This record gives sequence, structure tokens and C-alpha cells, in this order.
Amino acid sequence: MTLVAGIDSSTQSCKVVIRDAGTGALVRSGRASHPEGTEVDPEFWFSALQEAIAQAGGLDDVAAISVGGQQHGMVVLDATGAVIRPALLWNDNRSAQAATDIIAEAGNGDSEAGAAYWAQRTGTLPVSSITLTKLRWLKDHEPDNAAKVAAVCLPHDWLSWRLAGNGPGSGAEGLAALRTDRSDASGTGYYRASENAYDLEALEQHLGHAPILPTVAGPLESIGCTASGALIGPGAGDNAAAGLGVGATVGDVVMSLGTSGTVFAVADAPSADATGLVAGFADATGNYLPLVCTLNATRIFDATANILQVSLAEFNDLALSASPGCDGLALLPYFDGERTPNLPDATGSLHGITRANYTAPNLARSAVEAVVCSLADGLQALEAQGVAAQRIILVGGGAQSRAVQHIAAQVLGLPIVVPAPGEYVADGAARQAAGVLAGQFPQWARDSAEVPATEASPHVLERYRSLVSSQWTAK
Repeated sequence: MTLVAGIDSSTQSCKVVIRDAGTGALVRSGRASHPEGTEVDPEFWFSALQEAIAQAGGLDDVAAISVGGQQHGMVVLDATGAVIRPALLWNDNRSAQAATDIIAEAGNGDSEAGAAYWAQRTGTLPVSSITLTKLRWLKDHEPDNAAKVAAVCLPHDWLSWRLAGNGPGSGAEGLAALRTDRSDASGTGYYRASENAYDLEALEQHLGHAPILPTVAGPLESIGCTASGALIGPGAGDNAAAGLGVGATVGDVVMSLGTSGTVFAVADAPSADATGLVAGFADATGNYLPLVCTLNATRIFDATANILQVSLAEFNDLALSASPGCDGLALLPYFDGERTPNLPDATGSLHGITRANYTAPNLARSAVEAVVCSLADGLQALEAQGVAAQRIILVGGGAQSRAVQHIAAQVLGLPIVVPAPGEYVADGAARQAAGVLAGQFPQWARDSAEVPATEASPHVLERYRSLVSSQWTAK
């Protein structure tokens, strides 16, 4: 049996899975926590990786390994290969003003023109999560550190580089060995996925100079070896790796229900959305990964179950006992504002209340319908970019809810596939590692449940969108 390893280095932790390269069967695994905060010394990631590898029984018998990692994080290295300052993570918002400035400058003060400019230039608007805006912040607020930057890489790039034996003291030769992949590069704000090329002019403008950047490897290209001789795959950003982990292909839309929501598709053409709702990322196979984020997902279920004083299992039973449309009761789930649609100042609201429909089952179902309709807005944004969805793959903690599965099939009008719970990002990295060995991605079987698109209830989505338009468009 040939073994491969997949790594998920996320914001919270590092997970390692070791699988049979031929079948994908899980052999062993390990996990270690990351420190909290929105800036982290990358050495903590490497220490956690070593701990997780040790928990997983080591790499001596592993033939190939690949790293999936949190996107966008800014890792800056000096000429010796040492980290200059703690990495700014995707969720560090101090670069929000930098993002505003970058867009405004591109449009000569007109933010709409600037947004259109960046959508066409790289496929992604500069927002605070994007690496380019963090580099601009560095130049504006820590100019001495900015001047020291000899190379810029991303969390997964840096970990792959360390696995290959590089690190502080590697010097120019080590910096030249930095590698990344299309999916993670496409989240930097200075890479054109449609052309597979960096935008060095953007870096010169917003960092002050163009540093060394990781060479972009092909989807199944080996980028080095570990000390034990395992081939290292190119790795991927977390969403792209998750797409690999669940076997998503062109025509599939992945909806992830966690604290927030993510909707992304595997597409065969790049996107360029000037509204900023759709990020024009690349995937890990050579295709594209247009992606939309929402702010409100499973927390809406938690809050509603709490009000009803029921467990989540009871909440799901209540939701399934109500009729589609909740007899006229409708919830707008913007408890924390919203990103898709772009309503940062919105609040949640309950509409259509009567004495007859103000019941526990209707309240529960209205919460589920609201979140599904919110994700449907994400799907609509993808479709506006040319995505032709054929099925929905539901993942994340909320995907295991029978109410979510059933209601999503009704509202979206598409067949639903729910993979068995797992470490999708680490699994996708392991699948890539197996592909590096074989020269093609293996077709690993994964247990899943299928929910056919039946009993369509389009009136639910129509009413939801009507309420959004009437309550928020004019504000």
C-alpha cells in the first residue's frame, strides 16, 4: 500500500491525514492547535505541523505530501529567508483603508471605476483579506519592514518551503525555491489567473518594489522532497483543496454552512465581477473557482433554537414539520450585516407575522429558509458570472441538518449531495499528493447522501428577494 499525506493548515489548527493513495482510505491522522489572533509568527505553524505529523505516526512511510492552507495571509521574508514580522492573516482587518485607497486610486477617485478596473485586471477586488492590501498597509505603516521585504509568500507556500528543508538562513538560493499554486496565488490580488502571470506592476506600486514571488507550479507538479524522500505537491488554498476533497468538478457548486457561508463553483472560464461579490479565484486542477461569501449561516440556527429553548435536533424536527413558506412568515437573516448582497449595515427582521403563523415550527423553518435563500443569492451571483450549476454539494457543520438538506433541494431546485463529514481540505491535499505520484487525480470514493430536487417551492425565494429589495435597496 502506497501512502500519501494531506495537510490542512487553517486559522485555528493544523490537521494531517494519511491515506492510501489508491483508494483514499484513511490510515491515520493527527491534529495540533494554532495560537489565536489575526497575526501569527509562522514558526507556530511549523511547530504545529511537526506535532500533527508526530500524532499521525510520522512521514517515513509516506510517498508524497501536499499542503492546503488558509488563503491570503502575508508572509514576508528578508534576504536571508527569515520572517520579518508576524504574518497578517486573512481576517486581519487593519488593511481595510488600504483596500479603499487602492480601489479609489485606480479609478482616480471614482470607487466604481476603480472596482471595474481591478475586476478586469486580476478578477478580484482588493479587500482587507487580500494580500496586496496587507502589503500596502505594511508600506504605509511599517516602511522600514516594507523596505526589507525580499520575498512574499502565503501560509501554504511557506510550509511547503519548510518541508523541503528551507528556512531562515537559506538566502537567495532558498528564496528562489519558493513555490505556490494557481489557487492560492489567485487570492493575492497581484496574480492574473486567466493569464497565469503575476502583476509585478501592482506590487511595485503598493509595496514600493517587486520582491521575489513563489514560482507557480502546475496542478500535479512536484515542488521538492521532504527529508524522508516524500514528494511535495504544489498545495492549494483552503477552498480549492476542499473542492478536491469532495470531488467537485465543472458544473458543481459547493455550499459550505459554518459560522458564515461560502458558495463556490468549479468553472472552466475565469470571472470578473466589478461588484466585488464574486472573487475570481482559480482552482487546484487548472480550472477556475469563482467564490462568494456570506456572513450569516449556522449562527442563525443557534440563535433561533435558543429563543425556542430547544436542542438543534429538536429545532430541525420543528423546521421539517412546517410547510414551505411558513404560512407567510419570513426571516431576513442579516443578524451581522451581510456581504452577499452587500448590506453591511443591515439587520435581521421577521416579516408577515400573524397569530396563526407565529408558531415554533414556522419560526424554525423560517430560519432555515432564510439561510438557504441567502446562499441562493450567492449562487445567483455566480450564475451572473456564467456558472451553470448542475448540482449542489453541501458541506460544513450545517450541511448535516436534514432540514437544511430538504429545504435546500426545494428552494434551489437542484439535486443536493451531502458528503460524509470529514477533513475536506486535508483530504483534498492528500488527493493532490496521490495525483503527483500517479500523474492524474485519483477518483476516490466518498460516502455521501443524495437529496433529489423535488417539490420545488420557488415562491419562498421570490418572497425573500422581494423583502430584501423593499427593505434595504432604498437605504
